[in-house]
Order: sequence, then C-alpha cells, then structure tokens
Amino acid sequence: MTSSEEKVEGWIPRTRLGKMILEGRISSIEEVFTEGSKIREPEIVDVLLPDLQEEVINISLVQKQTDAGEKSRFKAIVAVGNRDGYVGLGSGKARQVRTAIEKAAADARLNISPVRRGCGSWECGCGKPHSLTFHVRGKCGGVEIVLIPGPRGLGIIASETAKVILGLAGVKDCWTKSYGSTRTIPSFAFAIFDALQKTYRLVTPKDWVG
Repeated sequence: MTSSEEKVEGWIPRTRLGKMILEGRISSIEEVFTEGSKIREPEIVDVLLPDLQEEVINISLVQKQTDAGEKSRFKAIVAVGNRDGYVGLGSGKARQVRTAIEKAAADARLNISPVRRGCGSWECGCGKPHSLTFHVRGKCGGVEIVLIPGPRGLGIIASETAKVILGLAGVKDCWTKSYGSTRTIPSFAFAIFDALQKTYRLVTPKDWVG
C-alpha cells in the first residue's frame, strides 16, 4: 500500500466535493478546477493525484511572547506536486517538527493549483510543455520574482528553492529574475508559487512581463 492510499484509507468526506469524488461522480483533478470547486479536504488531492510528491522547503523556529513566557514552535514550508502541471505550497506550525511538516503538507494540498505550461521561448518553438507560455511575475512580502520561458534543454536557472518548486510543477526549462529580500526563504517560495498560479488564472497586464 502506497503512502497516498494509506492517507485516504477510511476517509469519510465532510464536503460535497469529497462525497462526489468518493462516489465516482468526479474522477479527475481537471474536473474540479473546470467547475471552480474549492478543495477543502487534503484527501481529495491524494485521491485524484496519487503520484503526488512532497518536498520540505524550509523549517524554522518561531517564538511568541505570552503571559506565561516565551512559546516556541516550529514552522514548516512544504511544496507538493506531480511534476506534470500541478503544484501546491503550504505552511504549518507545531511544537514538533514532524507535526509541523504534516500540517504544511496538508495545507499545500488545499492550495494545489494547475500550472499552464508550454514553449514560450522565441529560441525554441518546439510546441512541447517543457517551460512556460509567457513571462510572469510573482510577489510575496518584499520579494518579487519573474519567471521567463527558456528553450528546451536549458534547465532551470534559479536557486535551489526555485528549482524544487518549479520541478514539482513540471517546468523543466526556465530563467528567473528575483528582487528584494530573496534570502527570506518563505517569502521567496510563495513568490514563486504566486507566479505559477498566475499562469493558469486570469492575470492583469502588470503581471505579464516582456
């Protein structure tokens, strides 16, 4: 039994969407996004994307001052994706590292998003979905990133964090330009995710670059 099967074994859906999936009335993740349904249960993603992979992006210790003194918890950032057009990013806090990672992984599943891929590089034009279809800008906090379509065989020209997230999304060839406090890994990761989300949903002209 795979880890995905273990997670959904004995799952009792709490939402209408979950019940429709368990009854077989919805059989693909594409149908969920076509109908504009909101995913509120992480098990939905495990059922529809059984080949989902997880990567821990960052773990940090956060402290909060309370009346009883300082309260310390771990904060985890986790990315999930099937390396074929779907990616999610989430965060979770807990006293134990493992619990924080589990919470972040569940949150990433709830944030799963399609990524519109293609061959938007003027140097290539092969027509295959190895890169992005156009330049796109993402932002989180003081970090801004631009994803630029690259020719086939280029690889991902970016930091390790960007490589992990873009790889999980199924992007194989891409240039990146980043601005701001890029050493702040959580903001940097969510800026990349913001850009990837904009490849699918309607974006305003200011999000396009080129």
